Amino acid sequence: MATEIIMPKLGLTMTEGTVFEWHKKPGDKVKKGEIVATINSEKLTADVEAPADGILLEIIVPEGEDAKCQAPIAYLGQAGEQLPDKSTDKPAASESPQPSQPSQPTEPAVKPTSATATEKKTERIFITPLAKKIAAEKKIDYQQLKGTGGNGRITRRDVENYQPVSQTAVANQATVNIGAGLSGMRQIIAQRMMTSLQTTAQVTLQAKADISKLMQLKKTIKQNIQQPVTAGALSLTTLVSKAAVIALQTTPAMNAHYQAGKYEQLKDINLGLAVAVDNGLVVPVIKQAQLMGAGELGRQIARMVEQAQQGTLAATAYMGGTFTISNLGHNGIEYFTPVLNPPEVGILGVGSLLEVPALLDGKLVNQQKLPLSLTFDHQVIDGAPAAEFLAKIIAALEDPYRLLF
Repeated sequence: MATEIIMPKLGLTMTEGTVFEWHKKPGDKVKKGEIVATINSEKLTADVEAPADGILLEIIVPEGEDAKCQAPIAYLGQAGEQLPDKSTDKPAASESPQPSQPSQPTEPAVKPTSATATEKKTERIFITPLAKKIAAEKKIDYQQLKGTGGNGRITRRDVENYQPVSQTAVANQATVNIGAGLSGMRQIIAQRMMTSLQTTAQVTLQAKADISKLMQLKKTIKQNIQQPVTAGALSLTTLVSKAAVIALQTTPAMNAHYQAGKYEQLKDINLGLAVAVDNGLVVPVIKQAQLMGAGELGRQIARMVEQAQQGTLAATAYMGGTFTISNLGHNGIEYFTPVLNPPEVGILGVGSLLEVPALLDGKLVNQQKLPLSLTFDHQVIDGAPAAEFLAKIIAALEDPYRLLF
């Protein structure tokens, strides 16, 4: 019996994914573990591997289309092997399986009156059955749409995102490029951010931490320690992460998930780190960060960030985060509003280190201040405890010896 290639589930909240690209076509031989497709979901792109040796018999979810998690997207087997009866075993995809050859469009109800219209009558349109059905229900001429699926296929999203334009706007498009649609990881990120903003009550608090003592301690350690410091152990990202872990240990309400009306405080502190990559943004997760000293935490952060940027990090490394840190300090940003990564209820934004003049014991000195921005979900966390949590992070940063153990 043919083997299913399924849409993987990459995160706790993932319910469906988009087939971004097929690397094999029907009839190709593949080996177990060989990459056959790339999918998009939840801020990341992941590869799908063949579960066995064989021949790719049929692709049932084409590029640009969605499928429910754990639903089949293709079948693998031996030449001539019988496929499951789709009439009784339909995959749980968000759209119906696509035929191997796209269907011809029906003729327009109105007879063409120009050469251009005549060409459109005979032009082959690649469109999924569900997209065609939705277009008919909405009375949209799908011949006017530009498909974003594989081979230019018009998908459900293309029809649902279609916005009628005036004749003037159509004329202007001949000379002016008014923009292009989002695709791939960027589209997933856009959807994820909009979902976050629409389903949570996000509030951001901002404050500065005086890390003058911390920076001096880093300098002293580097000058006097007899053995090399563990890579990343004294980086500002590591030390801020350690301060966040200390604060989370005494503020369990912030180390929690809230989804589908259910609020759950979590035992382990799984720290997510927002990492910019070429095609978007990913959030690798340091599991059980509360068990790590600065040295181990620094090693894990350095490894995860490097592998995330190289695209070699396993999909499981992006799952299970309980609190996230986003650092824009290297971009010269002072304060910003980080967006929650649901189902988490808190995220810390780190800004650029500042030199601030201050009068201390009658002398003018420069203090090193670190801007911090805490976004939290006001549905489950009130302003006062959120402010107390941010104060705990600042207290840990201003008492640097606490961060080394």
